[in-house]
Amino acid sequence: MHWLIDGHNLIGQMPNLQLDDPHDEDKLLQYLRQYRARTGHPITVVFDAGYSYRSAQTKKQGGITIQFAPSGRTADQILMRRMRRIKNPQAYMVVTSDRAVQQAAAQHGIRTLSSGEFAQQLLSSPQPDTDSQVDVHLSPDEVEEWLDLFNQSE
Repeated sequence: MHWLIDGHNLIGQMPNLQLDDPHDEDKLLQYLRQYRARTGHPITVVFDAGYSYRSAQTKKQGGITIQFAPSGRTADQILMRRMRRIKNPQAYMVVTSDRAVQQAAAQHGIRTLSSGEFAQQLLSSPQPDTDSQVDVHLSPDEVEEWLDLFNQSE
């Protein structure tokens, strides 16, 4: 299951996160990293540009793709564009409470989960067991990123 997440929409449903916190995205990413460690599912989270200037960027970190919308575009628009390109809709789940994004997902045969329901999953699921091993499958690109990070690539 690949999760496509409307980032700020999810933050708005997390009782311990606030959209006016300048570190709200980083705090949400901590929850998503823990979820990724437990499930092994790839995650793409898309954020609106927000109140402070942040350049449009996409980065990947351990199975999580983080994308910030460019100025003049919204996370909703980016999510809807991504959904149009999905070739295997049964392998995806969109997390949003935005009705337009939910409708677009339904038109493309992609299941949705409300941000509130997913927030409950993030907050109520047990923390990762540090003694157990999680079988996480990395793509060749992710392996290259880690090798580059540790300067061990050939």
